[in-house]
Amino acid sequence: MTTTELPDSMTCSIERAVTFLGERWTPLILRELHDGAVRFADIQQRLGIATNLLTTRLATLVGAGVVEKRPYRDSGARTRYEYHLTDSGRDALVILGALQQWGDRHAPRLAGPTVERRDRRTGARLDVSFTDPEGRAVPLDAVALVRTATDRPDDGGRAA
Repeated sequence: MTTTELPDSMTCSIERAVTFLGERWTPLILRELHDGAVRFADIQQRLGIATNLLTTRLATLVGAGVVEKRPYRDSGARTRYEYHLTDSGRDALVILGALQQWGDRHAPRLAGPTVERRDRRTGARLDVSFTDPEGRAVPLDAVALVRTATDRPDDGGRAA
């Protein structure tokens, strides 16, 4: 199923996103792809995931347009595929960063984080946050998820 094939009854963007990204292994697969592992065997070895699960998850990500398959062939071997992030998959880095930041804060390892979010150019540490149109961080207690008119049930003309 692709993003355009989702039923219109799935009105919430969160619900639509977790259809593709909400399974336990999917963020871990995306983490490995962001870390440069693109071959099936490498992803499988790094995660210790069963072949059938990885095959299914990668097929879902390809179908959703988050990942694309590219053929390759080592000398003397059959054609295989690498998995590369699309723009959609690269955008998922924000989700991974937010999950990691939440985990560091609310489910930390005793030994500390295994990864830090840093600016590739400056090396500065980064936080995931909401920003206003001018790029300023907005505190979480000031953020509201406001339903749009397209998400409200028909109220027969009455105001919500």
